[in-house]
Amino acid sequence: MKSEALQASVITDLVLLSCIGLRIVFVHGGGPEINQWLNRLGIQSSFLNGLRVTDASTMEIVSMVLVGKVNKHLVGLINKAGATAVGLCGTDGRIFTAVPSPNSDQLGFVGEIARVDTSVLQPLINDNLIPVIASFAADGTGQSYNINVDTAAGELAAALGAEKLLLLTDVAGILEDKDDPGSLVKEIDVNGVQKMMDDGKIAGGMIPKVNCCVKSLTQGVKTASIIDGRLDHSLLLEVLTDEGAGTMITR
Repeated sequence: MKSEALQASVITDLVLLSCIGLRIVFVHGGGPEINQWLNRLGIQSSFLNGLRVTDASTMEIVSMVLVGKVNKHLVGLINKAGATAVGLCGTDGRIFTAVPSPNSDQLGFVGEIARVDTSVLQPLINDNLIPVIASFAADGTGQSYNINVDTAAGELAAALGAEKLLLLTDVAGILEDKDDPGSLVKEIDVNGVQKMMDDGKIAGGMIPKVNCCVKSLTQGVKTASIIDGRLDHSLLLEVLTDEGAGTMITR
């Protein structure tokens, strides 16, 4: 998301995978863009356990940037690359219904997903269109919530009965030693990753990523991978080769 060249490369690979028959659903956040606009408007960003603290003024910017800017930009890139994308957010067709996070007194308008409804997505997927979904949702009263993008992708993967959940990030994957980039864990099961968390080897923004992978696996997704989006063709490497491009977590 930070590099135009990498963005174009990922989009090209995504369109290629779609052309060879994979049915892709693309869920996105927009952290760097949100930070940029908050800074422009003089609003301070803060994070708790890898989640953005979101007050009312931040929520307004999150909504504008995620849904109005980033989502339409990604749809345009996919269309330009030769596939057909449809831009949505969690409130469209009630794809996601949110509830406040248990830490809402500290996090503000950060939500968790109470319910997923895929009925608006199924016809798009069946017609080989690529849904592009911003990680933004509302509760039953219409109150908007910022949803962690990895959580949103994991819940949606489970609801769709997806074969794979792929999380693109800006690190190599799960590291045995978080200070040693060469200690990449290529494959691990749910019990192994739980032990790493208990031992404090997984920290910061990697915690919600791993949690959402584990949850999606327990809900029926076959494999969940945390892959290095900075690596050229990481999507193709992960899906089409034995070597992969990050960490694959299995049941």
